[in-house]
Amino acid sequence: MTVHLSNTSLFRKDAFINGTWCPAAGGARRPLHNPATGAVVAEVAECGAPDVDHAIAAAVTAQAEWRNRTGAQLQVILTRWHDLVMDNVDDLATLIVTEQGKPRAEAAGEIRYAASFLLWFAAEAMRAYGDVIPPTNPATRLSVIRQPVGVCAAITPWNFPAAMITRKAGPALAAGCAMIVKPSEDTPLTALALAELARQAGVPAGLLQVLPGDGVTLGKALCASPDIRKLSFTGSTQVGRILMAQSAATLKRLSLELGGNAPFIVFDDAHIEQAIKSAIAAKYRNAGQTCVCANRILVQDSIYDEFATRFARVVEKLQVGPGSDPDSVIGPLISAKARDKVEEHVNDAVSHGAIIMCGGARDNAGELFYRPTVLRDATPAMRIAHEETFGPVAPLFRFHTEAEAIAMANDTEYGLAAYFFTRDHARAHRVAEALEYGMVGHNTGLISNEVAPFGGIKQSGMGREGSRYGMDEYMEMKYICTDITDHTA
Repeated sequence: MTVHLSNTSLFRKDAFINGTWCPAAGGARRPLHNPATGAVVAEVAECGAPDVDHAIAAAVTAQAEWRNRTGAQLQVILTRWHDLVMDNVDDLATLIVTEQGKPRAEAAGEIRYAASFLLWFAAEAMRAYGDVIPPTNPATRLSVIRQPVGVCAAITPWNFPAAMITRKAGPALAAGCAMIVKPSEDTPLTALALAELARQAGVPAGLLQVLPGDGVTLGKALCASPDIRKLSFTGSTQVGRILMAQSAATLKRLSLELGGNAPFIVFDDAHIEQAIKSAIAAKYRNAGQTCVCANRILVQDSIYDEFATRFARVVEKLQVGPGSDPDSVIGPLISAKARDKVEEHVNDAVSHGAIIMCGGARDNAGELFYRPTVLRDATPAMRIAHEETFGPVAPLFRFHTEAEAIAMANDTEYGLAAYFFTRDHARAHRVAEALEYGMVGHNTGLISNEVAPFGGIKQSGMGREGSRYGMDEYMEMKYICTDITDHTA
């Protein structure tokens, strides 16, 4: 399969190590498939432990120089990287459509979202402030400065192959850190293209490197190195636990953005049309393959039937097809394993009494396409109530009281995102504060942006990305105490 790009320099298949495009040390390569068609897109370098060692050595050298640059100097380069990303939105979107399957409009939206982190953290590079502490002893002066944590590594997912890189690399570079990126095996082309644009923007050799390859092999090597001071990972809770255990020996700083089981609560005083529109956005974006996806839709009893009917009527009209088709709203799932999990959840729900209102089957667009589905009469006895589906299936649960809704919403080990809809101002405060989640959307199904802190609690991870708090994850706090007594007197 041929990928047609206006800027052919963005189609890269080798690793990017120390400013150079190079094959893996062992020469291994991995075929990359288009999930919509199954066609082989490229043969991409399959890096191993020797490549990790090479990249770490280059990062240590680059870090030593980069950390001493001023915030103004960092801002110039990050802004230039942002501008180049924006200049190449169409080509970068083509790469996402090709290797990930996302509809083109969504893919282009992700590229603009990814670029926003670079611009935001370019500005934050100028604001790495410290503090002066009023002393209790007049003979001393107390201050706090913030310094880069050191060489960092990022392991990024396939569902947002551009934004999850810039959301990590942007603050790392702005804080004065080198960054090694291990992209998903399913979506390396987007990561490599971003690295090429970073090179063109003037990011020094060794400061941003991309190692495509097996996650187990590369993850273990990155975790084992004492030179990697911080690891940022976005992915499943299961893998997050493994990486945390592997990082224990070197006591790495960790940012873990893990699984979710987001509730979407609709109270009987909500604006139903607004709630339905938001539920579509929160549930079916990227074919339901997002960590903040609405996994459980909880609807109050008095409006349950009306909501279910109206919601299903809209969902069944969503167009399924390859991301290259401008009319497509629902693209393919990333793999047969992902599709099988969706089918298992639907079959389990039906076996426990759920009713399929629309969808509930594969689509004839291709092997990995599944029709957007609505299930009514969902209950806590179903797997879909407790496991992250990561597909275009919306189960509708019934509740009667506010207290019951909160209890149902919090009945999960996860705590990433939650949504609720009400026009009662007092209830809005009560519910927002009672939900055990790191992020809460009130009367909206879209909460992600570069200026707000993104992250979860409980088994959904630790740390925050984006916003001014995102810089803190890549900086160490140093306290300095100075005795100002004149000992010559």
